[in-house]
Amino acid sequence: MHHVYLSLAILAEVVATSALKASDSFSRLWPTVLMIVGYVASLYLLTLCLDKISLGVAYAIWSGMGIVLIALSGAIFYKEIPDRWTLVGMSLIILGVAVINLFAKTPAH
Repeated sequence: MHHVYLSLAILAEVVATSALKASDSFSRLWPTVLMIVGYVASLYLLTLCLDKISLGVAYAIWSGMGIVLIALSGAIFYKEIPDRWTLVGMSLIILGVAVINLFAKTPAH
């Protein structure tokens, strides 16, 4: 269940960060509300997985996948198309998350 919580935390953070741009510096009410709710939900869900996944590993996965998914969101919703080097960097992030998931044995305390 801890991986479900982590996945939901990542999705909530991506929604919140996408709403951050749509809030237009907090001048639009509903995107601002969505952003606040998304960040609170994301952090709460992140705490739920910390009894089984170490803090460093959970945060690395949460932030790494968030970066990649937010870039995808930016490309889809805001036409912010990443260049070649951005894609190379994001590929390295995905590779790093895969290595952590496949090989890390850091216990949660």
